[in-house]
Amino acid sequence: MAIVFYALIIFSGYTAGRIGHIYGGHLKAPHHWIYGVAMTFGGKMVWNNFFGFAVILFGIGLWISDFKDFQNLKVDFSPDLVENKKFWGFD
Repeated sequence: MAIVFYALIIFSGYTAGRIGHIYGGHLKAPHHWIYGVAMTFGGKMVWNNFFGFAVILFGIGLWISDFKDFQNLKVDFSPDLVENKKFWGFD
């Protein structure tokens, strides 16, 4: 049962990343894969409790949702140009 709960936390991170990409993609902010990696490694600091583990899982979901930008190591502050707004997939 715990694995289902962990999967839901990862999916909520993925969902937040996709919604942020579609509706907040015009903002001049760092790509959300950077936030995901920061949360994944930053959650290690509070690993001793459940909140730290949840932060790590949520960060993994954010990182997965922006995987293409991570592969290209996009670290600029320019917004992504979204031609067709799709929820499912990696961008």
